Amino acid sequence: MLPVGPRLADVWLLPEAKTAIPGMQARVQETALTLHFLAVSHFLLKIGFLCLSVTAMGILRILSSTMARISTFRSYQIVLLLAAALAVVAFYYFGSERQNFSSTTKRIKQTQASHNANRNDADLSVDTRLEHQEAKAPVEAVEDRARRTGPGGVQYYHALMMFTKVDKSRGLQEKFEVAMRSMAKHGSFLEEEMLVLHFVSDESSKELGEKMLPNLLLGASFQYEVVFHDVAALTEKLFPIVEAMQKHFSAGSGAYYSDAIFFLSVAMHRIMPADLKCIVQLDLDLKYRSNIRDLFLEFHRFPPGAVIGIAREMQPVYRHTFWQYRKENPKSKVGEPPPDGQPGFNSGVMLLDLEAMRHSALYNQLLEPGRVASLAEQYHFRGHLGDQDFFTMIGMEHPELFSVLPCGWNRQLCTWWRDHGYGDIFQLYYHCEGPVHIYHGNCNTPIPDD
Repeated sequence: MLPVGPRLADVWLLPEAKTAIPGMQARVQETALTLHFLAVSHFLLKIGFLCLSVTAMGILRILSSTMARISTFRSYQIVLLLAAALAVVAFYYFGSERQNFSSTTKRIKQTQASHNANRNDADLSVDTRLEHQEAKAPVEAVEDRARRTGPGGVQYYHALMMFTKVDKSRGLQEKFEVAMRSMAKHGSFLEEEMLVLHFVSDESSKELGEKMLPNLLLGASFQYEVVFHDVAALTEKLFPIVEAMQKHFSAGSGAYYSDAIFFLSVAMHRIMPADLKCIVQLDLDLKYRSNIRDLFLEFHRFPPGAVIGIAREMQPVYRHTFWQYRKENPKSKVGEPPPDGQPGFNSGVMLLDLEAMRHSALYNQLLEPGRVASLAEQYHFRGHLGDQDFFTMIGMEHPELFSVLPCGWNRQLCTWWRDHGYGDIFQLYYHCEGPVHIYHGNCNTPIPDD
């Protein structure tokens, strides 16, 4: 660095120059003064920059100190956030080989939901439950009235079967095996859906069912749950409601307490929990050839006012039963074959819209003893097939209460009436167009192999 101050001129102006060139002395002095002024200005600028530097450094120290305090105060939170982010990334990375986060969460929810005591069937006479968790085949999601969202987002589909005295009948056991194996073979539900199988059973049959079902449903690709209900407990609730109608539709001459269970479908809406909206009731002597989930879609096709979905009887049973009424009313369609006649119903496959049954003033009026007796007298009706007879009789008077299922959902195979006086017209009742979804081996008729 060059010296500053008065000595600057002595450095740049040598003594020899002062004596050798007197004419230039004035110019040199002028130049020296200029340089002196510039040096002073330079000095002042450096002092200014030095002050600014000191100020800036102070500000930076304050900011640095403040940021350090903030950083120290928030550091543990940042560490936790970083750890959580790393955990999520690791979960996605290591779990992506077989299933994603969404599917895993759904499975956890479904498992929890299956143990939740607040399901649709929570208030029923439950004895035991068997559960099955499997991956589902993709099926198109459809909003319909048959399913209900339960805890964890699981959609429940309910189906009920009578399972009494099965332990004493090898024939019933064989039919049960055919039904369950074919249901498992063709059944397919969405991942978030579960089929709940209800069995109304005595104690001995329940024990047998618990042993048989895990093996029979081993090949099922869908989630299912099994619920057994004590037949005695349900009969106790049911008998006061159906006692008066039993004498009109039972094989015996009076109202037998044990026969009340054969009218379960008639008054199920009054003894089941209110949050159970829809249920399918099925006979044991069935063989499924289609996905049972598709049967529940028929609820969505109910016309206004309908409370029950049921297929027509495929024999001239009620042509025979209503013979007196038909004689007195020769132009009536009662007992006539389809499509224009009223052949009656078959209860092997039924869709019960319990919510609609609860709210239908007409249907509940028809359960009153006086109304039942009046209709039975009007039609000269005397049956022995329980709920099927009741539905057939009120269907003659109020067909709007029923949604008629395609015959393929209950393809009855019995031909007894063909050989007992009705061979000439039998085919008019028995004919069924369209695909067969369920075979019904009624009156012990063998069911065709696949």
